Amino acid sequence: MQVFKRYKRPFLVVGWLIIILLASSLAVQCVSERSTMRMLSLISSPLPTEILSASTPIQTPSGAASTLSLYPEEVTRYQNQSLTPISDFIGEFVATSINGTPSINQSTYRLTITGLVNQTVSYTYADVVKNFQAHEEVVRIICVEGWSATVLWQGVSVSDLLQNTGVSPKANTLIFYAADGYSTSLPLSYVEQNNIIIAYKMNNVTLPTEAGFPFILVAQNQYGYKWIKWLTEIDVSNNSGYLGYWESRGYPNNATVSSPTVGPLNFVITLEILGFSAVAIIVGVAVYLILVKPKKRIQQTEEKI
Repeated sequence: MQVFKRYKRPFLVVGWLIIILLASSLAVQCVSERSTMRMLSLISSPLPTEILSASTPIQTPSGAASTLSLYPEEVTRYQNQSLTPISDFIGEFVATSINGTPSINQSTYRLTITGLVNQTVSYTYADVVKNFQAHEEVVRIICVEGWSATVLWQGVSVSDLLQNTGVSPKANTLIFYAADGYSTSLPLSYVEQNNIIIAYKMNNVTLPTEAGFPFILVAQNQYGYKWIKWLTEIDVSNNSGYLGYWESRGYPNNATVSSPTVGPLNFVITLEILGFSAVAIIVGVAVYLILVKPKKRIQQTEEKI
């Protein structure tokens, strides 16, 4: 108690500082939520090991511990890896259409490869699915909003699709276009070296419309805004500076995932936290200098007298 009385004012300063830091934290949380909502409002502009067997997701019994929805023949594990249910993936990813979910007719669909090629090629859905080697891989998609999903993807290599076109030696970039008007780009070398695929199945189920039917680009080690859905065209280009939909709105063209928890949005929030913390410290120091230190000097002067 004597210690508290002796250092009452420093304790009060520390108390105020803690309150300011807590207030800063709440402010940052509000900013984070507003940032996410702002982004969402803009956006709205190998063999399976466990197979379940219907054309809409199946609900588990109401008395069960989980309310998991599974599609017919959807796998939940693959090579000892747990997979994100398709319904969960769609719940997170469905909002990322810029013009609503497009309805694509499989019989009239065409995937066109054009640009710096000797021959423009137009594939039907059946061409892609039946005439090219299928690849299966478990890849995790990480979104800048903070969610992620681990999915078993089945599709074909983009490099295989390009083989019949005769890609020009001048090409260094692939620009991808979608049925909803979305676009993005990736270096040609990245696509070739990582054997990037476009998927027509996820977790052993034909890609649902909401998830990007007929094809989604599985851009491994890239943030979610590079995972273009409803793919309709691949433009072989030498424009390495091309900016897609989100890139032209401030997102980095280089979307390589360097850390699972730090994306463009989270980076901004981190800066906000640092800013608020700095303000709190400055205020705390100012309070100490204005209220505490002068009184200490007065006390020292009185003692001398």
